[in-house]
Amino acid sequence: MEEKKTLALEEHLCFSLYAGSRAITRMYWPMLEEMGITYPQYLALVVLWDKKECTIKELGKEIYLDSGTMTSMLKRMEESGLIKRQRSLEDERVVKIRITEQGLSLQEQSACIPQSLLQSTGLSHEELEQLNRQIRQIISKIKS
Repeated sequence: MEEKKTLALEEHLCFSLYAGSRAITRMYWPMLEEMGITYPQYLALVVLWDKKECTIKELGKEIYLDSGTMTSMLKRMEESGLIKRQRSLEDERVVKIRITEQGLSLQEQSACIPQSLLQSTGLSHEELEQLNRQIRQIISKIKS
């Protein structure tokens, strides 16, 4: 009878993704600190740089955060002048978020962040894109 072998920690995909995420976040930290934002705030800004405006629900779906977690983050971003929050006139339960000029000004400053990841990994742009596609496929399959 064959004995079941337990996977070593480094053989667990979940651990590799977790450790990789933490390593990347640590690498980004000095650049984000210089900009005066946290990593989750950076993710929110990336979405808003593209969309300019969206609801809290839409933003949460994009960056995988629930509205409870996002409320305090968005409040701090508004206090910093990066975004404006406004209740929808059509439905007061809906809160829209709009990026401000100050928030837009961080886009140029953040341009070095993805490039620093590319340089740190030693992977080509194509290899990094392929890895990202594979990870997104995993996420998509797990979510469905």
